[in-house]
Amino acid sequence: MKFILSYIRKETWSPYAAGVLLGVVSILTVWLNKSLLGASGAFENLAGMIGKAVSPAAFNILYFNFVMPPGITSGVILVIGIFFGGMIGAATSKTLKWGKKDALNSDLQWKRIFGPQVWKRWVLAFVGAIILEYGAGIAGGCTSGLAISGGMLLAPAAFLFIAGMFASGIVIAWLIYRRSY
Repeated sequence: MKFILSYIRKETWSPYAAGVLLGVVSILTVWLNKSLLGASGAFENLAGMIGKAVSPAAFNILYFNFVMPPGITSGVILVIGIFFGGMIGAATSKTLKWGKKDALNSDLQWKRIFGPQVWKRWVLAFVGAIILEYGAGIAGGCTSGLAISGGMLLAPAAFLFIAGMFASGIVIAWLIYRRSY
């Protein structure tokens, strides 16, 4: 037990251990929840729930009635769990920078490439999140939904998505960081 607690408190984990744990979580999700692991629809579920409360007539459409039903779904719970799990993980490894000076812009590589402005990091993160969510919609799922759950089902689209994700990540990292990355 002591080994597990000391391992959990580490700043970085073995990717193999994390992969095994992610596989176990994926299998448990299918077994206990009777649904696949996925988070890309969570924001649409919340938007539909808020929209139906504010303007029921405007949100009484096919998309929110059948494709992406409003409410607190397993995807919403997953997104909330990812947020709090990340916070707990950072707190236990003593890397949580909440409320500390320059916590939002402490990455030296970021400062060297983009400058020290915190607003620039927020804008780029927000735009990147929008692009990611839009791409997830086009691809038919996010990393957790398409790559992990689809890979677990051996769906060809999952492996195409994984290859495209890695290839585009390499190209974007090269474009942004050039030879310094």
